[in-house]
Parts: sequence; C-alpha cells; structure tokens
Amino acid sequence: MKELLVTLDTSAKAFLYEQIYASLRRDILEGRLSCGERLPSARLLASQLQVSRSTVDAAYAQLVSEGYLKARRGSGYYVCEAGELYDFTNGKGWNIADEPVQLRAGKKEEQLSVKYNFLPGQVDDGAFAYNAWRKCTKEALLELESSRSLLRAGHPQGEYALRRAIAAYLYQARGVRCEPEQLVIGAGNEYLLQLLGQLLDGPRKVAMESPTYLQAYHTFCNIGYAVCAVSMDEEGMRTQELPAEGVSLVYVMPSHQFPLGAVMPLRRRIMLLKWAAAGSGRYIIEDDHDSEFRYKGRPIPSLQGMAKQEHVIYLGTFSNSIMPSVRMSYMVLPHPLLKAYETRCGFYASTVSRLVQMTVCRFLEQGYFERHLNKMRGVYRARHDTLLQLLNDKPWVYRIYGSYAGLHLAVELACPLTEDALAARARAFGIAVQGMSGCYIAGKKKPDERPVLLLGFGNLTQAQLQEGVQVLEDAVKST
Repeated sequence: MKELLVTLDTSAKAFLYEQIYASLRRDILEGRLSCGERLPSARLLASQLQVSRSTVDAAYAQLVSEGYLKARRGSGYYVCEAGELYDFTNGKGWNIADEPVQLRAGKKEEQLSVKYNFLPGQVDDGAFAYNAWRKCTKEALLELESSRSLLRAGHPQGEYALRRAIAAYLYQARGVRCEPEQLVIGAGNEYLLQLLGQLLDGPRKVAMESPTYLQAYHTFCNIGYAVCAVSMDEEGMRTQELPAEGVSLVYVMPSHQFPLGAVMPLRRRIMLLKWAAAGSGRYIIEDDHDSEFRYKGRPIPSLQGMAKQEHVIYLGTFSNSIMPSVRMSYMVLPHPLLKAYETRCGFYASTVSRLVQMTVCRFLEQGYFERHLNKMRGVYRARHDTLLQLLNDKPWVYRIYGSYAGLHLAVELACPLTEDALAARARAFGIAVQGMSGCYIAGKKKPDERPVLLLGFGNLTQAQLQEGVQVLEDAVKST
C-alpha cells in the first residue's frame, strides 16, 4: 500500500473532500494507482492530511459511487479497472476529471457576473406585467379547478379557447388567415418543427438562409433533412438562387430575418410563392421572428396572409413577446396537412400545460397582451434608438444591420480581430457578446470578411447601454 500524494489548498473554493476526490480520481485515470491496489484507511489518510475522517469518508464514498473504488467489508478500499477510460481519452485523461464539481460551478457563476450582457434574445425582466399575469393565472386555476379539469390531459393541439384567441390576434396583427382548427400549440419552435417532420412524406431537402437561426438548422438535420444554404443580401434570401430540383421546403423569416434583420420585399415574396405553387408537395415555412417589435412604420404583413394557395406553414412564438420561460409556440398548418396531423400525430399529448395555456388565453382575451406589447415597444424603441445613436459615430463601426426592429443589432466592425477573439476580449472587459459566425450554415462564411457582433439591448437600461458601448470601445481599441 503506497503513500498517497494528495495536496490540499485551504484557500480554494472547492471543499476539501472534493479536492481529495479529484486528486485520487486523477491518479486512477492516469495509472498512478493501479487496478486492485489497496488505499489507506479513511482514518489513516485523514491523519496524514490533517483533516477529519468524515472528509475522507465523503471522498471515498463518491469514488465508490462512480465506480473508481470498490469497498470490501473489513478489508478497505481497492482501485477498480480504469485503464480503458484513460485509453479512450488518448492518454490525456478525462477533461473534467481535473476540476472538482464546485470549481466547475464557479465557471457558471462567472458567466452570470458579466456586467453588460449584450447577448441577443434577452428580454426586459423588470417591465413585465406581473400583476396582470398573476390575475390571469389565478382565474385560469379557479376555472380549471371548478370544472374539475385541472388534472385532465387537454386537447393534443392545445386548448380550443387559446387557439381561437391566437387566430384572432394573428389576423388582426399579422394578417394571418386561419381557423382555430389549423393551429397546433407546442413547447417551442424546435418541437413544432420535429412534429412537422412527421407530417410530411419522407426525408426532404430544405433551403435555408445563411446566416440563419441555427436551432432550426440543427432540428432539420436531426430529423434527417438535407439542408441547402442559400446566400443573402440586404433584401433577405436570394430567391433566384433556389435550386431548380430537389428542394421541397424553404425556411425563411421574411418580416424580420435573424440575425441580419432583413425584410423581404414584395417581388421576392411573390417569387417564393410562385416557386411553392409550381411543384407538388412544396411548402414554405415562415418563421415570424419577433415581428411584434417594429419601431418604424407599420408591421410587415405575413407571407401566409398574402398566399392564395395553401403552401405556407406559419410559425410564431410568445418567447419574446411575453417571456422565454413560458415555452409556448404555435404553428398554423395549411388545410392539406390537417388530415396528416390527425392521422400521424393526433394521439400526441400537448407539450404545454393546460394552466399555462389558459393563462395565456386570458392574457390575450382581456387585452393585457396588447397593452404589454405597446408598453414594451416603447421601452425597446428607446433602447434601440440609444444604441443606434451610440454606435453611429464610432469609427470602429463599419456598418449596422437590422435597425428599426427586433431586440438586437448586427454590427460589422472595422477591426482586424476575428469574432471569437473579439468576444473573448470583450469578456475580459466584462461584456458578453456573440459573433455572427455561429449563425452561418457550415462553410458559408468567408474567412476574410469583417467581424460582425450581435448586440442585444432587450435587458439593458439606457444608462447601461451608454456605459457598455464605451467599455466595448475600450476593448476594441485595445486590440
């Protein structure tokens, strides 16, 4: 039985038992403790390290539970076979084996400690209509309780009253023409896209803008669809570059493209609709990305509303307009796909709870949603204008995309660094930013293009925007 070389750091964030556990696990994985070797008793090791026996017991217990040690009654602790684990990592050991649990948690805390969070997709968590939401939740709970339906599974497509309210809202606000029967409620756009994949016949090839919303791209890949990337310009997808053969689905965000914010003009919309009508089984998936927040002119009408033929599948979400945590999206199916839904997916249970559905229903029906949107448009417009004004006079800003809508700006920089290097530099200055490279379908971004950062403003006050842009400028100029 050899003496163990365990070094403890009393000033570290990790507990002492975690340090012992990590040290012994590393020795096992790297072969310094061989299979079958007996370890010192907990009492002896505690004496050597000058810690309590319970500390060593906790470390040994964790190693036993993970299969690194085996406890033999009346005999002690013995090392289990771990050579295959070591070989699997090409002689480098587990990457996470060197870090105790507490230290890994510290990295998450570091992310939360960023002073200026410019990441896209953030919403204001202080201006939400909490009182109205609380009232609607209470009413929904009382109704479900009084009707003895709280514990029952709801309709697979979602509660009819909610679908009726959404259909009325979509017609009034987005020009979408649909009946409640055409709507399917689901927990997020990714779920609805997976559901859609089961409605359509066989594996398909889908054309997508690049850059794009990569969660949709990965979802298509996961359901076995081939993806064809179509380049963009300031008017969105270059519809003239759609392949003549093979593609039967087109995924677009015509009213406010993510991440560049382009608005597809009428002539390209017509080209897209003509493409869909020209072939059997062709569909356009219209993802109406944060269309509620437009700060100049009238909202852009939906593609679905102007389509005479039923070739458009409409997707929307309440993630930005209400809150991300509500996890509720909706899909408007063309009539030809309703039969396929009933046959293939009608037995699926709804993925959104009835209580949440009925709360959102009341939020819509009682006018709270419209009032909340009007309020948040004012809040976000002020922040959008502030950020735009701050960036317009900066010499390191080459171009700004996506102004007058949405919750972020895409900012092209006159800077020699890559987006990853810029993001890392900004992080060192206390700023969280995202580069646009992560939004391109593989291999479509040219390496010599200028870096583009996505600067979200949804959850930053105007004062924080002013401070944050100044700090970002310091980070850029320090390159």
